[in-house]
Amino acid sequence: MNIIFGIIIFIFGICFGSFLNCLIYRLEKKESFLSNRSYCPSCHHKLGFFDLIPILSFIFLKRKCRYCQKPISWQYPLVEIGTGIIFVLIFLRFTIYDLPFTVYLSIISCLLIVIFVYDLKHYIILDKIIFPAIIIVLFYQIIFNFQTSNFYSSILSALAASGFFFLIWFLSRGKWMGLGDAKLGFFIGLFLGFPNILVGLFFSFFIGAIIGLGLVAFAKKSLTSKVPFGPFLVSGTFIALFWGREIINWYLNLL
Repeated sequence: MNIIFGIIIFIFGICFGSFLNCLIYRLEKKESFLSNRSYCPSCHHKLGFFDLIPILSFIFLKRKCRYCQKPISWQYPLVEIGTGIIFVLIFLRFTIYDLPFTVYLSIISCLLIVIFVYDLKHYIILDKIIFPAIIIVLFYQIIFNFQTSNFYSSILSALAASGFFFLIWFLSRGKWMGLGDAKLGFFIGLFLGFPNILVGLFFSFFIGAIIGLGLVAFAKKSLTSKVPFGPFLVSGTFIALFWGREIINWYLNLL
């Protein structure tokens, strides 16, 4: 039954990933995602049902638009597969019977994926995404955790993470980190709480350092080049969400 549910959830996830691709593109073009049919970014031909099947359309069309034969970006299947995997991980790591929590995690995960891709492509974390994300997490914390220590832990984690990134932004005058990272820090601190925020930040900087050194080593970037930090923060957040408790317990057992 778990395998069947996992397959169903993966399919559900890749469908949401397809929607996220549409959302990311229309945010860039400042278009409403609630109106108008999807269209090819190159020739603007309206896409039919068989052009929009997650993953399969990309494969069967051989990564080309059916109408203009221009290449289709790898972003589309990767976002779909990534969303599907994250939805399955939510199912595996957290009880599926806690419906409000499952829906909450799914929504936040979708917003994190949008932040990841948009910042990676355009070097900016949009207020129209980060502010609703903060409101959703804060609303959930008030409804379900207000009278527990988790609520105050989340608030303090949000302020500490945001303050840390704000200080880096202020001291460097925006050269080392953007102000959007401070807003994202508040969001993930509020979402993860303590001590998971420490795991999230550690892996954010660790992954960022590894990839940054790799880009310099392969001459893709120089030491003075700008690299968006949002994707690393999102990656660290997912690691902390799914494996933070185990990582912390493993570390404490080493002491």
